[in-house]
Order: sequence, then C-alpha cells, then structure tokens
Amino acid sequence: MPTAAFEKVFLRAPLARDREEFLALNRASRRLHRGLVMPPTEPEHFEAFLKRCRDERSACFFVCRAGDGRIVGAMNLSEIVRGIFRSAYLGYYVGQPYAGRGYMGEALGLLLRRAFGPLKLHRVEANIQPGNLASVALVRRAGFVKEGYSRRYLKICGRWRDHERWAITVEDWRAARKG
Repeated sequence: MPTAAFEKVFLRAPLARDREEFLALNRASRRLHRGLVMPPTEPEHFEAFLKRCRDERSACFFVCRAGDGRIVGAMNLSEIVRGIFRSAYLGYYVGQPYAGRGYMGEALGLLLRRAFGPLKLHRVEANIQPGNLASVALVRRAGFVKEGYSRRYLKICGRWRDHERWAITVEDWRAARKG
C-alpha cells in the first residue's frame, strides 16, 4: 500500500518479501554505487537493513514506480531526534536502470512532505561526497542549502570520505513549495 504518490513514484515500507527484487537491483547497480553507498547485496545484509528500518529512530521507504510497483531505489531518514531538535539524516540511492529518470526527485518531494508533515521534523540533513554531482543537484533542486564541509566524515567502502553538509528546514521547504 503506497504511503503517498506523485506521477512517477510512490513510497512504501520495505517488506521481507521484497528481498530478492531489492538484492537483484542492488547487485545490478554495484558500478553506480561504487565508493558512494553500500546497499544490501546479500540476504544477511537485507535482514540487517530490515532490522534498521524497524528502529523507532528511522523511517525507511522503497521508491517504487507508479506504473508497475517495481522498486527503483530506497530512501530513509535515520537518527531521528525528537524534542527540541526534531532533526534527521537523509539517505538514498537509486538502482542503475532507473538513474537519471526523475524518480528520485519525486521521491525526495514525497519524503520531505512526510518529514515536515506527520513526522513533525524541523530539519533534514544530507551528507554528500563532493564528487557526487547528481546527488548535489537532487538536494539543491529540493531546496537544500550547503552548510559546510566535513573532512573524512563517513567510512564508506572501507575509506574515510569527505562530505558536504546540505540541509533543509521546514521553513526552507515551505518557501520552496510556494516558489
């Protein structure tokens, strides 16, 4: 059951029955993901992924194509903090066959609607490697603002990698929607 939909995609929670489709997509996308992200490619990694998705400090979704329900990627909010902070980190990746088709732009719009609506967050932060131009363009189009640079910030694929910090607040999001 979709949580929300636009024209091209809808978001839904990952289910155990999605294992084979999701793993096959991630295996077929290794070249695209190399050095940027490490999505599950083995059954035990998928089980760990599902466990993280069930954590109360996470909101995980599959990005699914509206026409046929195929999984095209994944998006999540992690380290959700409530109280006076009301913030989370954004993570996402698209499968190779679906890259560059506008799916993730729509999905990010849906995710932000959920983050600033039902989840009542005030801020969402995305940490992006400087050379990941597609990712930078994605968050920029959504209204994120570059806030800084973090050296050797995250260990991805066995290496500590620099990241740019991009963020959007609920006020930024509302302004971008009006514009």
